[in-house]
Amino acid sequence: MAANVKFWDKHAKGYAKRVIADNQAYQYKLKQSRQYFSKQATAIEVGCGTGSTALLHAPYLKHLLATDLSSGMLDIAEQKRQQQNIENVDFKQATIEDLDVNEPVDVVLALNIIHLLEDKETAIGKIMTWLKPGGVLITSTPCLGDRMKFFKVIGPIGKALGLMPLVKVFTEQELLSSFIQQGFSIEQQWRPNKAISSFIVARKPKAE
Repeated sequence: MAANVKFWDKHAKGYAKRVIADNQAYQYKLKQSRQYFSKQATAIEVGCGTGSTALLHAPYLKHLLATDLSSGMLDIAEQKRQQQNIENVDFKQATIEDLDVNEPVDVVLALNIIHLLEDKETAIGKIMTWLKPGGVLITSTPCLGDRMKFFKVIGPIGKALGLMPLVKVFTEQELLSSFIQQGFSIEQQWRPNKAISSFIVARKPKAE
């Protein structure tokens, strides 16, 4: 964990300057996500990075708690929030493992984070407990096992050299199975041709 924090703190400023590789796909994911929002809805985003997506979603929600393990990332996110004068987003330093949620929320966003977790099944199971009955988990996750299997070899080397964070390699089908095993139903699934990341909306069962 400490190594991951150090890596993301070190790269926070460079990450903030990165240009979105496929803006058309990004805009589509924003639009699809907002189908599940309302001005009465509360949400959590895990792995929010420098806060860009959280702040774009803010006008469509009642409140959004955005979390990340990197204080460097969150410092930049908070600067953006203040510059944009957005009042309904709070940034907090936390991991999925140590975040306590007292009031269940309508939506959890886990964007470009699940492949960076040591144990995705445990994390998905914990996210389930944060959601209200019928709530949704929205993810966009690189599934490197489908098209970049070589990451199983270079990933550990890059991590050992401090050049990469922890990166897990799994297929889209394995990711879907992880959601289903934790009790979610798959409501939406989309991945453009040749894209690495899969956009998935998974719903928690409604109360009987």
